[in-house]
Amino acid sequence: MPYATVSDGVRLHYETAGRGTPIVFVHEFGGSHWSWEPQMNFFTRRHLCVTYAARGFAPSDIPESPDSYSQARAADDIVDVMTAAGIDKAHLVGLSMGGFAVLHAGLRHPDRVLSVTAAGAGYGAEKAHEDYFKGISEQVAANFESKTAKVFGPIYAEGASRVQFQDKDPRGWQLFADRLAQHSDTGAANTMRGVQMQRPSLYDLEAEFKAMTAPLLVMVGDEDDHCLQPGIFLKKTVPASGLAVFPKSGHTLNLEEPGLFNHLLAEFIAQVEAGRWGPRDPRANPAQIMRTE
Repeated sequence: MPYATVSDGVRLHYETAGRGTPIVFVHEFGGSHWSWEPQMNFFTRRHLCVTYAARGFAPSDIPESPDSYSQARAADDIVDVMTAAGIDKAHLVGLSMGGFAVLHAGLRHPDRVLSVTAAGAGYGAEKAHEDYFKGISEQVAANFESKTAKVFGPIYAEGASRVQFQDKDPRGWQLFADRLAQHSDTGAANTMRGVQMQRPSLYDLEAEFKAMTAPLLVMVGDEDDHCLQPGIFLKKTVPASGLAVFPKSGHTLNLEEPGLFNHLLAEFIAQVEAGRWGPRDPRANPAQIMRTE
């Protein structure tokens, strides 16, 4: 079982499979390295695929202090795992918390990134809901501590943007909920307090995103309400970006709609590697409604 020892001494469990251009999959708060099985199974046909458990998620180390968790550490952990796996540059793919992490990795380590795919990245980003998000995040952290993941995990798994997954694929959702119930109480609480509650709003990073050089694919479900507007913001701000909106879909996109997710991701990576995913054509002026001359 390979581990990467990162800059502050924390050990992160990672798994690799396949051959080819590397892809690193970065999981969400509600998942772990196992969340990417539909992608690991598919993309290993053409790529070297890596998935890992973030700090606070077994079998990776679970630091006891919330100070060991932050958005910057989450981004740097990606690169440290790549280094441990002998990877110089990779396509980075993240969902939700992982989507934020790959975006920040694209900003912090552009020399290590071939492309960025951020799916379901937006919770806490909306300026109007910043304070509410911090408050509800603290409640979630406290619930993992007091009620335990075994009790609270299934409740968390039935949130407003998760029931779409439950309706479409009850067996898949149940597996997701069962695995969420096995999370570390300490790791979940510390991740919520150290990463989710403290990360900057995407809107506060507008200047950085305007200068972002990595090709970006943004994916969002049309019923993942608090990710829709942040997704549009990223599309309008990052130069070489594209936006895919999944119909009748919620937050857990890679498990809820694995076929569509894999198809769009494969097409994106193919275009990037062919040099065909560039900045928006300057003739596509968003201020223009119809050409008159």
